[in-house]
Amino acid sequence: MPEPLTKEEVDSKTDPTVATQWDESTPKDEQFQELYKIADGMKTCLLTTIRPNVGPVARSMAIAKRVGPDFLYLANIHSRKFEDLKENKTVQITFQDSSTQNWISITGEAVTIDNADPRIKQIYSKGVNAWFGDLGDGIHTGMPEDPRMALIEVKANYIAYWKSTATSVGFFKEVTQASLTGKVADTGVNRQLFEKDIQGARDSSS
Repeated sequence: MPEPLTKEEVDSKTDPTVATQWDESTPKDEQFQELYKIADGMKTCLLTTIRPNVGPVARSMAIAKRVGPDFLYLANIHSRKFEDLKENKTVQITFQDSSTQNWISITGEAVTIDNADPRIKQIYSKGVNAWFGDLGDGIHTGMPEDPRMALIEVKANYIAYWKSTATSVGFFKEVTQASLTGKVADTGVNRQLFEKDIQGARDSSS
């Protein structure tokens, strides 16, 4: 149900939506499991790098594999994102599910690894070659051995995400009721995970 807006929230300059939906009571293990469930349900995300003299630059990327709170991507080493990462390792990963309104924002550091990494063969899947092409020289084939194929590993250091607790109908009803009554819609839970939490999850998944 929508929550009433209080004078204290206004006076303290509190965002009432954040205050209403902030979740600090759910155990961290459960928070990570629900994070993984949301992320695993979305096969693509936006990977944002920082480009010198430009700023944040985002592009859609297919996730090759999730390892605990960290993410692996296969990419063409000739793409400009590798130039970005030479200058600044900080990246952001963003997920958005328009059907549920669930979203995830992950800040982390990217490590780039050339074609020698054996994990490339392990996470390569059929269809990846469609994004590389085959030169016909037996080398640049778009297959795992292609020297253009590199690995980007993003190690998270801060995660924020929002999980819907309402059905699609319930979400619309909640927002409509809040709009009509002057209350604040309560449609889900907002969570954040810090570096210490993330390292613990990383250790437990290794």
